[in-house]
Amino acid sequence: MDTKTTIEKLRILLPHWIEHNNNHEAEFRKWADLARNEGAESLAGLLDKAADSMSTTDEILKKALADAGGPAHNHSHHHHHHE
Repeated sequence: MDTKTTIEKLRILLPHWIEHNNNHEAEFRKWADLARNEGAESLAGLLDKAADSMSTTDEILKKALADAGGPAHNHSHHHHHHE
């Protein structure tokens, strides 16, 4: 049975969403540049606008993560402690 609260779940989900969002933003900008290089300035401009929107979304998601208490620590990776 999953006993995590909504906030705990969001502290796990939000970093994933932020990373995913960043990947989309980078892809939009890459394709905007490619379209611009082929003379499709209007199309490139729309892709730039979409990327800008993703950037704004990223800022909001980061604020949401901070409001949720920051990222949850994933203990599935190894920590190196000094003895």
